Amino acid sequence: MDLDLSPDERAFRAEARAWLAEHVPAGPLPSLETEEGFAAHRAWEARLAADRWSVISWPERYGGRGADLVRWLLFEEEYYAAGAPGRVAQNGIHLLAPTLFDHGTEEQRARVLPSMASGEVIWAQAWSEPEAGSDLASLRSRAVRTDGGWLLNGLKTWSSRAAFADRAFGIFRTDPAAPRPHQGLTYMMFDLSASGVTVRPIGRLDGRPAFAELFLDDVFVPDADVIGEPGAGWRIAMAATGNERGLTLRSPGRFLAAADRLVQQWHASAPAADTALRDRVADAVIGARAYQLFTWASAARCAAGGRIGAESSLNKVFWSEYDIALHETALDLLGTDGELADGAWSEGYVFSLAGPLYAGTNEIQRDIIAERLLGLPKGRR
Repeated sequence: MDLDLSPDERAFRAEARAWLAEHVPAGPLPSLETEEGFAAHRAWEARLAADRWSVISWPERYGGRGADLVRWLLFEEEYYAAGAPGRVAQNGIHLLAPTLFDHGTEEQRARVLPSMASGEVIWAQAWSEPEAGSDLASLRSRAVRTDGGWLLNGLKTWSSRAAFADRAFGIFRTDPAAPRPHQGLTYMMFDLSASGVTVRPIGRLDGRPAFAELFLDDVFVPDADVIGEPGAGWRIAMAATGNERGLTLRSPGRFLAAADRLVQQWHASAPAADTALRDRVADAVIGARAYQLFTWASAARCAAGGRIGAESSLNKVFWSEYDIALHETALDLLGTDGELADGAWSEGYVFSLAGPLYAGTNEIQRDIIAERLLGLPKGRR
């Protein structure tokens, strides 16, 4: 793995840094888990898209720059170092878009991707159900064939961004007689404003609706919104979860910037004699650097034609537990004020608590690591 940047890569980094310095809002936007904040973050997505910074790794015809993974990593580092807002379009850009690139039709890509890149249409992830989270194959929501499409019925829960989003994507059981649970599933897109859809927000610890339940009652989905072949939804969804856990959901730039802020917080408020807290700050910086190198190694492997496999579970367990430890250290530095303040650290801490659960619980990821990477016997399932 060569960590030396080429002249073109250094020029790209400089261009990104200059654009961000000129355009990043001077102050933080309202929380994107509020209606006001969601609208403000949607407007930020449009500003990014106007100069083709919202999806730099996509082909130019969909609003991207055709950038490679190295440039994507450079942009992510600059983005978070500049203190730019969180990405409200994340579900669409990092989960649905890779699925469409690999399994969608050209008509679907041309119709869906430009409005996703601009923030005009924000997507919610609608996979989990009350009895099907990490064990996604046990899902019960179904889709039944009708003229020109399908009728959806069932309940999706913990659907991220669904409280204010426009559309959603998920998998549905289309063949209840299939011999195995992960067979007979189909990947579909649907409108959250369609007849038969009821959205009920779920509040986080702070009461803000980061998730929602989706009640589906004979919701019509045209054939044009089915991704891949009917019945192939499991294979398609597993490819998407590899992207989510492995490379795109938590870029190292996010943690590098947070670790730098933590060091600044230490210099501003920590007692020099508290060596235990000092060591936790140092551990946070080491963890961010280690995660950066791991991600660069993954990117180099992908650039050489490889793919991210079961080792994406290693990645997911690391960043989800690291995120909690990082924010706990920051709150301990701030003391009582950190627990009460409505600032970035306290909101980040609340969000980090969900990390070991979403994108597949860490218990399931450890099973995958044990069985597929270490060759250990099957466990609890």
